[in-house]
Amino acid sequence: MNPLHDEFGSFALGFVPYGGADVGQVEALMKQVGDGDDDAFYEAWRGAGDRLFEQAKEAEGKGHAQSARESYLRAAGYFGIAYHPIYGKPVDPRLAETFKLEIEAFDKALALGDPPIESFGIPYGDTEMPGYLIPAKGNPDGKAPLLISTNGYDATVAGMYFGLGIAAAEHGYHCLLFDGPGQGKLLIEEGMTMPADWERVVTPVVDFALGLDNVDPERIALTGWSLGGYLAPRAASAEHRLAACIADPGLAGIMDGLKARAAQFGVPQEQADALPEADAETLGKLEQALTSNPAGQWSVVKRGYWVNGGDDFASWLKAVAPYTMEGRYESIQCPTLITYGENDPLGQGAPAFYEKLRCEKRLVKFTADQGAGDHCEMLNRPLLNRVVFDWLDGVLDR
Repeated sequence: MNPLHDEFGSFALGFVPYGGADVGQVEALMKQVGDGDDDAFYEAWRGAGDRLFEQAKEAEGKGHAQSARESYLRAAGYFGIAYHPIYGKPVDPRLAETFKLEIEAFDKALALGDPPIESFGIPYGDTEMPGYLIPAKGNPDGKAPLLISTNGYDATVAGMYFGLGIAAAEHGYHCLLFDGPGQGKLLIEEGMTMPADWERVVTPVVDFALGLDNVDPERIALTGWSLGGYLAPRAASAEHRLAACIADPGLAGIMDGLKARAAQFGVPQEQADALPEADAETLGKLEQALTSNPAGQWSVVKRGYWVNGGDDFASWLKAVAPYTMEGRYESIQCPTLITYGENDPLGQGAPAFYEKLRCEKRLVKFTADQGAGDHCEMLNRPLLNRVVFDWLDGVLDR
């Protein structure tokens, strides 16, 4: 089994508790892919999404609204998984096509909900960020706390809906999902790369949220998963209208992580500390270490160059250098929850991140014994969500 394919398929298992996939279907698709290449993975998952989309349309046409909604949701989940191996630049036409299908299926599913949910645009410069407000269950129009959710590198609004949006609604929170520059529509269709100063992305989202009648302006929290574990606290360091922040996991930045792992890449620490202005030998050694396997090639050359902006390794390093919390930890004023899985490589710096915070804070480690020890606790999202919303209840109800 291709380790990358196994990782991408496991994301779908994280969606199962919230209606984005079925265990048996995921198992069958992974067997179908087997030792196949990226094209085989794409075709299997895309085919499953296509079949569910057609089943949903048929059910909707016959008046079976709930069955249609469930099938549209699963179709969105499978479409989002399908294009992961081909995510990056040069942009594969299949990626843009399947992303459109993912959002179409997602929109159709939400439109069939009770109450129906429609997407909206959040002003951002000369464009708009796509957003969705998932209302608190049983209280769609009433005042309630709001959780704003920000993505990381390669997920979309649909993935956040399955990962935490439904859980937020069930715990009595309105949840605002959005994709910013470098994510979803703004990246895939408009080619906008991701800025390191995420506060200038979140501030217009907070402005928008404060204009909603059913949002309690004193209880607005922000959460981020994966690379969002950097983006959310980075935003909170400047956006002080937030009442709480969650980072899953807490990330000091991108370059900081590379420097911290210099020894395992065979790079002397003094040379790593000079990044991105290290000598050519160091850059070559680091590039070789990061891209010598399919996972590194995918995450850096394909995904990283596209999302962060960069035509080669040296320009990518300069593009990610501003992604740092250095000098900003003490500027976070709101209570902050840092979570991480014990086996998540991205989460290994979470305890050190936590120690640098000067605000009210809490650190929670999830373990393999809990089925939650991997990246973003994907195999036990309900556990993560219970911890997050119980903590939020305590912080926001004071």
